[in-house]
Amino acid sequence: MIKEILVPHDGSDHSASALQYALSFAKALNADVTGLYVVDIVALEGPFLHDMSGSLGFEPYLNLSDKMRSALEARGALVLEGFVSECKKAGVGFKTQVSSGVVANEICGAARLSDLVVMGNRGVNAKFDYGLLGSVTEAVVHKSPVPVCVVPGVFRPVKNPLLAYDGSVGACQALRSSAEIVKRLSLPLTVLTVVAADAVAGEGEALLKEAEDYLKPYDIKAEFARAKGEAAEAIADYYKEHSHDLIFMGASSRSKLVKLALGSVAEQVLRSVDGPFFMQR
Repeated sequence: MIKEILVPHDGSDHSASALQYALSFAKALNADVTGLYVVDIVALEGPFLHDMSGSLGFEPYLNLSDKMRSALEARGALVLEGFVSECKKAGVGFKTQVSSGVVANEICGAARLSDLVVMGNRGVNAKFDYGLLGSVTEAVVHKSPVPVCVVPGVFRPVKNPLLAYDGSVGACQALRSSAEIVKRLSLPLTVLTVVAADAVAGEGEALLKEAEDYLKPYDIKAEFARAKGEAAEAIADYYKEHSHDLIFMGASSRSKLVKLALGSVAEQVLRSVDGPFFMQR
């Protein structure tokens, strides 16, 4: 059951979008949201600051990090004021939290007392990142103890979710989460499994039957599909071709070729689709 949703908030458009997705989930699931603002110690105590103050030896520079901290804390208070306002407007229960440290580590630490993290695929420093996934988001996806839903910079109500299912432990957990969420949102669900390009007729049907049997008690309008080819590419292509707007996937896979995190099928898909991505470990 998803009852506590963590939303890291840095004041960026992407975190504002994450809040809107989190609120839509929270209203449907009768969950609370926690807004987390992290004072980034890398910005406060990075090598540039230490090199500058150490080499010049001027006393004012020794106080610069304190001034930066005060400025960041003031910004955090303003950001969380906006968070509180949006939660009250949506009628969703909320808490706020401020911490200081390495941003990704602080998010993962706070996630220990949550059921889901919803965050933007890029943050306030998006102009310094490359591709669809920012460095902080990537680190949280790797290390979070709970599922992470990575969302784009613009909120769009979810209407057509997709579950990529391969029968792995992570996929089974994603199946459970998808059933809970789409049921509460009164949405249909498409379940997709991918087989090899040279697969014989009927291959993959057993996996789809597993998912179908699991979903029956939920009384969800579900469709079941099979695609052929390399898994990550086939899933991303199917997602785009059928205009899906949310994808559920497990981080684990039966393939021995996905042991390295950045090489996992799920993360390849995450980098390929520009839409909400629910990663279940």
